Amino acid sequence: MKIIRAEIWGIHLPLKEPFVVSYARFDSMPSIILKLTTDSGHEGYGEAVPDEHVTGESFYGSFALLEKVIVPEVKGMSPFQIEEIHASMNQALKGNPSIKAAVDIACYDLMGKITGLPVYDLIGGKAHEQLSYPKVISIGTPEKMSEAALNALENGYEHLKIKLSGDAVLDVERLSAIRQAVGKSVPIRVDVNQGWGTYETAKRALAQTEPLNLDWVEQPLLPESFTEMNELRQSTLTPLMLDESICSEKDLQRAINERSADKINLKLMKSGGIYPIIHMAKTAEAAGLPCQIGSMVESSIGSAAGYHAAMARKNIETTELTGPLLFSKDPGNLKYEVPYVYLAEKPGLGVNVDETVLESLSELHVEV
Repeated sequence: MKIIRAEIWGIHLPLKEPFVVSYARFDSMPSIILKLTTDSGHEGYGEAVPDEHVTGESFYGSFALLEKVIVPEVKGMSPFQIEEIHASMNQALKGNPSIKAAVDIACYDLMGKITGLPVYDLIGGKAHEQLSYPKVISIGTPEKMSEAALNALENGYEHLKIKLSGDAVLDVERLSAIRQAVGKSVPIRVDVNQGWGTYETAKRALAQTEPLNLDWVEQPLLPESFTEMNELRQSTLTPLMLDESICSEKDLQRAINERSADKINLKLMKSGGIYPIIHMAKTAEAAGLPCQIGSMVESSIGSAAGYHAAMARKNIETTELTGPLLFSKDPGNLKYEVPYVYLAEKPGLGVNVDETVLESLSELHVEV
């Protein structure tokens, strides 16, 4: 059984409202959808969401590299040769993890459809009964963010994830206002997206927010700040999570060796797909580090892949793949019912892909 054909769409997923993080504002999300077809007629879908700020990849560059370099490298291979597929991709092209993730996800979708099994059964089986997700609150004024947090709780959310801007003084005001609005018992996770920048700024902000009883603070410093993160951990009782710092097994090993984190946020787009993520989750587990599967604001295709990976690993304790909830149009049909996501017990990813929607959102389209 061999991969004989590929089809690639470069699309822009329309957001219901702008998504704002410390380093960028998004009015739509660029995404690259890949379909691989085998000589047996099976079709598998994958997704890449390149991000210049995290993986160093651009939308147009990633599309071209997927078409010209990566797809030709894997054509003729069996989707079950996932180890060899990753080795071939890595030999052909350094870095560029999101387009490698697209191939990886499509191959797992194929493997599931060929065997009649959901992806999670191919990588360990169900380790969780249910997977939940938080309400992600985008950056705004303290008043608007507090109002959004209250609305989320009224709509059935049990956890909040708060995006911060990097203005530490205003960020403390935001968190204080949200905690006062929602009460003491609501779990609050915080994501600074590298915004606090320096050790001293982060240390002050953590000291001021420690009484707020935050679940954790994610990526307060720049990605390369492993030593400073160790020092920061020693200065606070609030657990610290690394995200942008951890793109590879090598990054994870450094974080473990330097004791830079209490938790790890794994993302398929940062690390090349399901296969590398499972290995990294096992490494983190051996070091006693719980993990989360995070979002790069993927469609139902990439989000489902992340949830399958999370479902199969006990030490992946939390998930936050909420991209499909943010879009006014999505090519897939991943099922969400606040605060849970439900993976269809169907072969592969269990996502039905509507190619008419892909065509309507497509800026680029090619067959290889």
